[in-house]
Amino acid sequence: MSERKPAKARRRRWIVLSVSLRAKLWPLPMLAVVVSVAAGVGLTRLDAHVDSGLPQGVTDYLFSGGADAARGVLSAIAGSLITVTSLTFSLTVVTLQLASSQFSPRLLRTFTSDRFVHATLALFLATFVFALTVLRTVRTEQTSSPAFVPQISVTLAFILALASVLGLVFFLAHLAQEIRIETMLRNVHAEARQTAGRALENTGEASQSEAPLIPADAQTLAAQSSGFLTSIDQDALLQTVIEAGAVIFVHRAPGDRFVSDTPLAHAWPLAPHDRLTSAQFDDLAHRLNAAVHIGYERTPAQDISYGLRQITDVANKALSPGINDPTTAVHAIGHSSALLCDLAQLKLGDRFLTDDEGRTRLILHRPNLPELLELAVAQPRRYGAADPAVLTAILDLLRELAWRARSPVAQQAIAHQLMRVRGTAAEQGFDTSEQQALDRSATAVQNALHGRWFEQAS
Repeated sequence: MSERKPAKARRRRWIVLSVSLRAKLWPLPMLAVVVSVAAGVGLTRLDAHVDSGLPQGVTDYLFSGGADAARGVLSAIAGSLITVTSLTFSLTVVTLQLASSQFSPRLLRTFTSDRFVHATLALFLATFVFALTVLRTVRTEQTSSPAFVPQISVTLAFILALASVLGLVFFLAHLAQEIRIETMLRNVHAEARQTAGRALENTGEASQSEAPLIPADAQTLAAQSSGFLTSIDQDALLQTVIEAGAVIFVHRAPGDRFVSDTPLAHAWPLAPHDRLTSAQFDDLAHRLNAAVHIGYERTPAQDISYGLRQITDVANKALSPGINDPTTAVHAIGHSSALLCDLAQLKLGDRFLTDDEGRTRLILHRPNLPELLELAVAQPRRYGAADPAVLTAILDLLRELAWRARSPVAQQAIAHQLMRVRGTAAEQGFDTSEQQALDRSATAVQNALHGRWFEQAS
């Protein structure tokens, strides 16, 4: 068991690092540039040694022109590829701008994390740099040295150019697919489920639903910088509190925003009536801030509510007067319903981690189902109050969640949201037909709360 913990800790750290790198456009293209330079240097040296000894069956498929022809081919490839690369970057920027203005600024990360975009840019830049690297070695016959045409290298450059043409076609098709709202919501939904699967895995820690009682003599641990809490190295932090003989409650969850020198956590000694020394407290504060990663934006590494926030933002944007697209809002609410139903099957709420003796040593705050439900429903209900289709979609969400989440806390939260939706609908002055349809949807939610999907005849 002790061997599994370091491996699991390394896996968590790698996930946090990979999520951070995946949202950047430059790592894979830069790696492709370095590899293409190395390949251009190494392959031309291989050409110098093996080209003269290649059999006829092989040379028939290789480039057979002279030095001038090789220069023409490589120059054409390099010149066209830098233009295509610029076009690809321009289309990507336009797509980012469209997603930001039309749907939500939070969706930009979805596009910058697109591996197909990374791979396409890497292919174009690699082809351009490889062609330039090979071009520098081509020479005509001179008195001091013979002509040299790297047949294998020029042939590979030609193959890369063909691959780049196909890549451009597939990139345009991929881009047309990715800017569809259905695809965006599907990608956000899938990423949110992956995050929930990582952050809410059942690790056997104590299961408690209520927030802990903080002792009166607990000491406050402050954040050293401002920003969003992106991730917590819980294994390192747990080891820290065990060594210090303390208990820590981190009452900020990944995704929360805070300001430097404001409370981030509270610490108190494990043994009653003890008190942490000044040195112990300073060490805890230092190691806590080292284990807590703060960034300028939210990330899906450990933030289980981030995906729901993105989906809700799409619904809010669609309901704005400038967009006025309730159909998209209804579609987004449907994704929120599916995601909430999935989250309801996992262990939500504060996470309690224990030492080898089963004593609670580290408490990490995480949102519970009522908080997530409020995030998904409150703003669309307010901004879509005048549209019966939006209110009906919210009632459908409550009905589906009531059927899947059977805990008393979840049922109480759903009943509370149902009451608020009914109150909102009553204030709008809908006509008789619309009000009756909303009443039927509200009755369906009540039935689901009692374990009935349809109204049963008495």
